Amino acid sequence: MRTLSLILSLLGPSDLIAASKPNVIVILTDDQGIGDLSKHGNPVLKTPNIDRIADTGVRLTSFHNAPVCAPTRASLLTGRYYYRTGVVDTFIGRAMMHPDETTLAESLGKAGYRTGLVGKWHLGDSYPLRPQDQGFGEVLMHKGGGIAQPSDPPGGNSYTDPFLEHNGKTVQKKGYVTDVFTDAALDFVSKDGGPFFLWLAYNAPHGPLQVPEKYLPEFQKANLDPANFPNVGYPWKNSQPGPTQRVYAMVKNIDENVGRLLAKLDEKKLRENTIVVFMTDNGPQQERYRMGFRDNKGSVFEGGIRVPFFLSWPASIPAGHEVATPAAHIDLLPTLLDLCSVERGEGLPLDGRSLAPLMRKTETKWPDRVLFSQWHRGEVPEKGRAFAAIGPRWKLVQPAGVGEGSKIDNAALQLYDLLADPYEQHDKAKDQPAEVAALKKAYEAWFDDVKKDRSFLPPRIGIGSEKEPTTMLTRQDWRGPKAGWTPMSLGHWEVDIAKAGAYRVKLWFAATKEEELVTFQVGTAKVEKKVPAGTKELSLDAMLPKGPGRVEVNVGGVGVTHVELTSQ
Repeated sequence: MRTLSLILSLLGPSDLIAASKPNVIVILTDDQGIGDLSKHGNPVLKTPNIDRIADTGVRLTSFHNAPVCAPTRASLLTGRYYYRTGVVDTFIGRAMMHPDETTLAESLGKAGYRTGLVGKWHLGDSYPLRPQDQGFGEVLMHKGGGIAQPSDPPGGNSYTDPFLEHNGKTVQKKGYVTDVFTDAALDFVSKDGGPFFLWLAYNAPHGPLQVPEKYLPEFQKANLDPANFPNVGYPWKNSQPGPTQRVYAMVKNIDENVGRLLAKLDEKKLRENTIVVFMTDNGPQQERYRMGFRDNKGSVFEGGIRVPFFLSWPASIPAGHEVATPAAHIDLLPTLLDLCSVERGEGLPLDGRSLAPLMRKTETKWPDRVLFSQWHRGEVPEKGRAFAAIGPRWKLVQPAGVGEGSKIDNAALQLYDLLADPYEQHDKAKDQPAEVAALKKAYEAWFDDVKKDRSFLPPRIGIGSEKEPTTMLTRQDWRGPKAGWTPMSLGHWEVDIAKAGAYRVKLWFAATKEEELVTFQVGTAKVEKKVPAGTKELSLDAMLPKGPGRVEVNVGGVGVTHVELTSQ
């Protein structure tokens, strides 16, 4: 002990900071495109606080995510391609992550970090798929993929005074949702108790584009004509300025809240030894300035998958430099664990690679690799449909077949030289057949590899667990050929019942227009009841069997909006 005290007495302040574990904050916004930052040349939208993260650290200029949000989040948190995790899409049961995945929160938590998630999770609403089941000790979140979606509680939800989940209990908060999430983040970082890891995932500027009216006048007066923006790359048009005005207003609010968070770190004297990451989950939903990159959210062109990535750690990372080496969502986990000197521990094999040597300018030889991105609607991913293979220079793209059941028989492969043509304007597939063949072979090998572990089988929702005695099922997580979000949708839930016995079941559905027969069934357990016209809620008692099963509810040929099951 005397030896340790002597060593610490000889260390200067900067040495002490470098010797301690850094705090970690990941700020992730939703549907904010790469052009929605003043750092990236936007002449209308000013984001000084977000820009400061880049100015005080490193900016990755070729960072790629999935084309949509839940797959991106699965890869960011696990360091593995999302297809391995069970997440293949964003809704109707395809956005749930297998609970045996090892998350960043679990690895840092085992190393002594306080862990917190504030905002959007979108990897499963019920046990054992919730963030608190995957390593997060403190959780304030909305359910599903966003507010004003089927995962809302009965009666709906709003960005103002939202209903949220706080450590598994529904609470209503006062104020605008981005402000509410930031308040929770400020509380979290202000607490004592060793290093912390905060996953701050704002649901803005995802639709519906609800924003306090005070932010709108500035952008209603702004010149949003494409001619007012940098004339680079792929042409774009803004035929609907209204959505852009609202998105920019939401981003301004986000930037103000990022400023509040950075100010709190300064006040607590934590900024020097806190790693702050800012990034977005995918390209923009609506048409607007994208720094010249091609296409929007949902596309494997660069405008759909290339996102901003800023990382600042004043104690260790040189400020104000850029890394152009292609990187991806799978690299976040190994990078942060490396920077924190934390071992991942046991877990399924990683796909990502630590970018720390590039960030610290210590890497002289970076082995070439190919990165992959794919997304389309459907229960099961299909080889060759809507994918990209990204090498150090060349990118192979097959952009067709995004819609459910789309055919791609005649879809041609496209090849782009990202060094000479980052905006993907000049297809070189005919000129470079060898590059096309090599990247196609790499993609096919990758697809076979990510399929082999689980064959894209979905995880199951736990029912009757002591960790979640009451489970709420919604259309966010049901499955089936008729599953959807329309009034005529009909689906089912794949579940795993922890214990056999009596359950109280409550159902919510669209008001019946006439007398209808309501059927609730799990395996051989079946309860039926006739309800009069105008009924929209019903409570039942059912004896449910233990083990895997399927919850099915039918109200005159259509499904319900919510099913609540409570073990008695």
